[in-house]
Parts: sequence; structure tokens; C-alpha cells
Amino acid sequence: MPAEQLSSRRSELYQELEARAQALLQGETELIANAANLVALLYHCLPDLNWAGFSFLKGDELVLGPFQGKPACVRIEMGKGVCGTAAVRRETVIVANVHEFPGHIACDSASNSELVIPLIREGRVIGVLDLDSPKFSRFDDGDAACLEKLASVFVDSCDFSDAL
Repeated sequence: MPAEQLSSRRSELYQELEARAQALLQGETELIANAANLVALLYHCLPDLNWAGFSFLKGDELVLGPFQGKPACVRIEMGKGVCGTAAVRRETVIVANVHEFPGHIACDSASNSELVIPLIREGRVIGVLDLDSPKFSRFDDGDAACLEKLASVFVDSCDFSDAL
């Protein structure tokens, strides 16, 4: 399939996902419910994922939240692994080959690439959205930009008063 057709299909997919996420989260502020619904939506609608989930900042570590996929590491220190690195940098991290990422934390040995988006509210990192794939180089800047918009929809929908 030509690159422009793939790009168009991806754009349509992410537009549909954003609309579905907004409808799913509209009027609901419960953090865990919204996180659970959004990761289920992402996991079942995005191709080539083997894990999708949230971790939320508790003290100086990220603690596992709602996810889809195999059981995962419960606690990750800030600055450790892809999740901790994205949280400390306060920027999205795309890893084409997790086996080459220094300090990668392997929760699922089938994962080969990863994308992690920090969740920021009122200037503070409150957690991360983490997506893994069994395919190498699964994620690119286009995926990151679209998923950052979805993460923003999530953050704007939730009541984080207990977390801030």
C-alpha cells in the first residue's frame, strides 16, 4: 500500500479514536474508570499492540494503573526504564527497539517497541500512558502526536484532586 494511503488510513483511525474517546469520557471524571475505558479502547482499536496501560505517580515512583495485556511491573522508579525516563524528561519517548534502550524494564518479553507519553496536569507529571508492540519500529512521530491528543483528552476529563 502506498505511503499516502497508509498515512490517510492512520489519520482516519486516530480521528475516529479521538471522537470515541471524547464520547466515552464525556461527563465522567473518575480517574480509574476513565483510564480503564481508554486503555481498552486503544488496545482493541490500534493494530499491533500487546500492552497498553497507565501508571500514576505516587511519591517518587510510577505505580501501575489500569491496563490491557499481560501482567506488568507494579512500581517503576522515576528515571528508570522507558516509562520513568518519559516522566523525568516530561516528553514522549519512542523506542524502536526496546532491547537497545539502556535500563529497559521488560514486563512482557514479546514487546519489541514502545511509546510512552507523560501525563501532565497543572505543570506536574501525574503519570504516563504506555503502549508496547511486538513489532520493531511500530511507533513514529505521527502516532505520538495523535496519542498525545488522546492523552490530553484523558487528562482533561479526570478529577486528579487527590493526586495534585
